[in-house]
Amino acid sequence: MTLIPFDDRDGWIWLDGSLIPWRDAKLHVLSHGLHYASAVFEGERAYGGNIFRLSDHSRRLVESGRILRFEIPYSIEAIDEACRQVLAANDLAEGYVRPIAWRGSEQLAVSATGTSVHLAIAAWPWPSYFGGARMQGIRVAQAEWRRPPPDCAPVKAKAAGLYMIGSLAKVKAEAEGYADALMLDWRGLVSETTGANIFLVIDGELHTPDPDAFLDGITRRSVISLAKRNQMKVVERQIQPSDLARATEVFLTGTAAEVTAVREIGPHTYTPGRMTETLMQAYDDLVLQSPETVASMIG
Repeated sequence: MTLIPFDDRDGWIWLDGSLIPWRDAKLHVLSHGLHYASAVFEGERAYGGNIFRLSDHSRRLVESGRILRFEIPYSIEAIDEACRQVLAANDLAEGYVRPIAWRGSEQLAVSATGTSVHLAIAAWPWPSYFGGARMQGIRVAQAEWRRPPPDCAPVKAKAAGLYMIGSLAKVKAEAEGYADALMLDWRGLVSETTGANIFLVIDGELHTPDPDAFLDGITRRSVISLAKRNQMKVVERQIQPSDLARATEVFLTGTAAEVTAVREIGPHTYTPGRMTETLMQAYDDLVLQSPETVASMIG
C-alpha cells in the first residue's frame, strides 16, 4: 500500500473556525507548540457516521489544555460540531479524527503566556491500527523508557510532549520486529504500551493497572463497563512485572488499537481466549450504536 504524505492530500481541515483546503492548513515554524510541546490533542474514531464518545473526547481536550495552563477558545459543543463538519466535508462515515490545540507564534520563550491558542481538526480513513492481528495477537517488546511520576509531568493530560517517550519506545520496538512496547512507570510497575492501555486475564478475572500515572483512556473505561455488563470481575490495581507470567490472556485498548489481543510480551506468551474475544466483539458492537445508546449502556 502506497502511503500518502500527510502534507500533500486532498480534503479539508478545520482550522480556527473555518474549513480550509487540506494543503493550506499550515502554521509558522516558530510556533510555541512546536518548540516547547505546548500542545494537546485527541484521537477519535467514526463508525457509521458517528464519532464514538465525541463529547467525552472534546471535554478531555479542553481539560488537557487547562492542565497545560491555556484555554481553548471554543466550547465543547463547538468542538463537537467542528469534528462532525470535518467528517462530512471529507465524505467519511468511517475514519480517524484528530483535533489538536497549541500555542502560537506571537512570542517564543519558555513561558509564552502572551501567545494565542489555535485549534485544528483533521479526519482521514484509517483501518485497524494493528491490521489482521487484532485477534491473532501482536508481539510486544519491553521498553527501556519509563513513564514519569505525576509530580514530574502532566500525566492526566493528553499532551503532545508526553508522547516523545512512547515514540522512542515504539521506534525501537518496531526496529526489532515488534508491533509495540510495554512501558513501566517510574516505580517499575506495569503502566501501558506506547499508546494504549493494557488488560490481563489472571485466574478468570480482568486486571488492569490503576491509572495514577498515565491517561485513563476513554476506550479503557468503555471496556471496563462492557466487562462488568458481561459479568466479568474487573480489578484495578498496581501490577508488578511478575504478574505478566501469571496472565493467560492479554489485550490492549485505545481509540486506534480498539481492542487488540497480545500474544507475546518479552519472554511471556499468551493465547487470546474467551474474555478477549467477548470484549472485542462487545466493543465492535458498541461503537456501531447511536450516541444515545452508547451513553445509556456505559454512562
